[in-house]
Amino acid sequence: MAKKFPIHPANPERICWGCDQFCAITAMACANERSPHPSELFGDDWLAWGEQQLAPSSTTTVPCIPADNPTRQAT
Repeated sequence: MAKKFPIHPANPERICWGCDQFCAITAMACANERSPHPSELFGDDWLAWGEQQLAPSSTTTVPCIPADNPTRQAT
């Protein structure tokens, strides 16, 4: 079972966030470089930012119906 992902960790720079092992920087098991926490990349409001991208837009679209052009003459 995967560990619960911390939303706001106290010291995110001390842990690799690349998988569910959460290895210390000095003893990484699965990679040779550290993966940063999303709060380090996107800021403290990273979780709200992602939800805004998935929310449907509130604007409604109205179908465009062409109007009859009275200046045209039939031939």
